[in-house]
Amino acid sequence: MGMTITEKILAAHAGLEIVKPGQLIKVKVDFALANDITAPLAIKAFKAAGGERVFDPERIALILDHFTPNKDIPSAIQCQKVREFAKAQGIKYFYDVGEMGIEHVLLPEEGLVLPGDVVIGADSHTCTYGALGAFSTGVGSTDLGAVMFTGEIWLKVPASIKLVYKGRLPKWITGKDIILYTLKDLGVEGALYRSMEFCGEVINKLSLDGRFTMANMAIEAGAKNGIFIPDEKTEEYLKNRAKRPYQIYQSDEDANYLFVKEYEISQLEPQVALPHSPDNVRSILEIGEIKIDQVVIGSCTNGRLEDLRLAADIMRGKKVAKNVRCIIIPGTQKVFLDALREGIIEVFIEAGAAVSTPTCGPCLGGHMGVLGPGEKAVSTTNRNFIGRMGHSQSEVYLASPAVAAASAIAGKIAHPEEVL
Repeated sequence: MGMTITEKILAAHAGLEIVKPGQLIKVKVDFALANDITAPLAIKAFKAAGGERVFDPERIALILDHFTPNKDIPSAIQCQKVREFAKAQGIKYFYDVGEMGIEHVLLPEEGLVLPGDVVIGADSHTCTYGALGAFSTGVGSTDLGAVMFTGEIWLKVPASIKLVYKGRLPKWITGKDIILYTLKDLGVEGALYRSMEFCGEVINKLSLDGRFTMANMAIEAGAKNGIFIPDEKTEEYLKNRAKRPYQIYQSDEDANYLFVKEYEISQLEPQVALPHSPDNVRSILEIGEIKIDQVVIGSCTNGRLEDLRLAADIMRGKKVAKNVRCIIIPGTQKVFLDALREGIIEVFIEAGAAVSTPTCGPCLGGHMGVLGPGEKAVSTTNRNFIGRMGHSQSEVYLASPAVAAASAIAGKIAHPEEVL
């Protein structure tokens, strides 16, 4: 019996010829990461375990992306701890204000996470790097502290499920719509501690930015990781970007899957996740009129250049609706600069949107767009739990950048065709 791509990567990093789902193995980690929320706790665990030096200062990234520029004194103290640790340990990939980006946009952009890698991060959306054919997953800060110390981690090999997307890619349908549609089918526990392997003719047509979005939200189905088989688009993305040599793995034809699901998406309409769960998904044609107070376009899910281009195409020459706040957050400084040079930022500002330095701020109700009681927001982020973006009586609707931009113009949740 053959192995899936996930099983092959884990076997290689455990020094084994073969692994099977459910098997407990100790694997070597290629890259580890933490942010300004999780790193202080990981540092505490690292020191409590007797750690004096990290396993490799060139295999760890510390990114101050959630509450920076610091929003208050507690966040300043958090970041101060990380800065001091990074300096003391000689962490090569430490990112502070001015060069920082949202971690899951920044690290692929920098060529630090690569096909065939095992990547462990103290952030649940670390699964994003599966878009490149890496095994990547989120862990708690204590586990990350141990990884920083030893460079290894114990894992249970996840069973794999194969998700095949057939048909053509309709206009306005993005990776966000496809993963929301998948979440509607699977539910938030439908892939619990499993590997979601995405494939099919639609995936072949999808950009890397779209694949990052889909892999990012694998955790919303409870998956251990989401992963794509690397192809020519992957190689093109990595050209002049990869910081290290890498190895591409592919699933065997006779690999064993827990189950296989096929989705025909040729007739798919834009998808929206209603409060308060990412799997509470409806077609935009089914949800009726829902007026909104705020739109957020950005985050580790949809803060890439392709996302901003799509939003700008819809907002160009138009104005954000009266009484709607529209916040645009480029994922990294490079995305910001590229968008500036392409005239995209000008489109947003002329439309009446606010453009921010890269930050995870509003996604988790931290800053840069916290909602008050009763307010409704359309957001390109990945979670819409109760109180996720602010007050417990607020509501977050998850959607693609196209739907978010159209909604900002219309003042209600809108199909892009409604405003063009």
